[in-house]
Amino acid sequence: MAEPALGKWPVSLEVPVAWGDMDAFGHVNNTVFLRWFESARIAYFERIGILGRMQREAIGPILARATCDYRRALRYPDRVRAQATVLRLGSSSFVMGYRAHSLSQDAVAAEGEGVIVLFDYRNECKVELDAELRAAIETLEMQGTGI
Repeated sequence: MAEPALGKWPVSLEVPVAWGDMDAFGHVNNTVFLRWFESARIAYFERIGILGRMQREAIGPILARATCDYRRALRYPDRVRAQATVLRLGSSSFVMGYRAHSLSQDAVAAEGEGVIVLFDYRNECKVELDAELRAAIETLEMQGTGI
């Protein structure tokens, strides 16, 4: 079977930079970028149905690792396009890519990754990615924007 075409940025949402997102240094605080990434990640999870599975079976995603590389300082007022994609599939985990694009600067302000483990919350252990979840991810990635 051929490798799936991943990394297409199929989930994108716009969020306003709020006045309260800025810190004492006059730019958006570093933690806010991780919240934007989280919002894009949850939107992605909704699209692949993994949150419904968590409610039904107590099997769902757990964030094992998160990174963020900051490229540009952001300030109020601005709007950010937060995007998510899946970059790699493993046996019990997948790596998501994130980016935050400043609309006022028309540039990527931050990029990051997250390692998501499929987790059995009842038995407190990781579980294998099944064919249904892999197919949902691959289908969504095929709808990517490429932005």
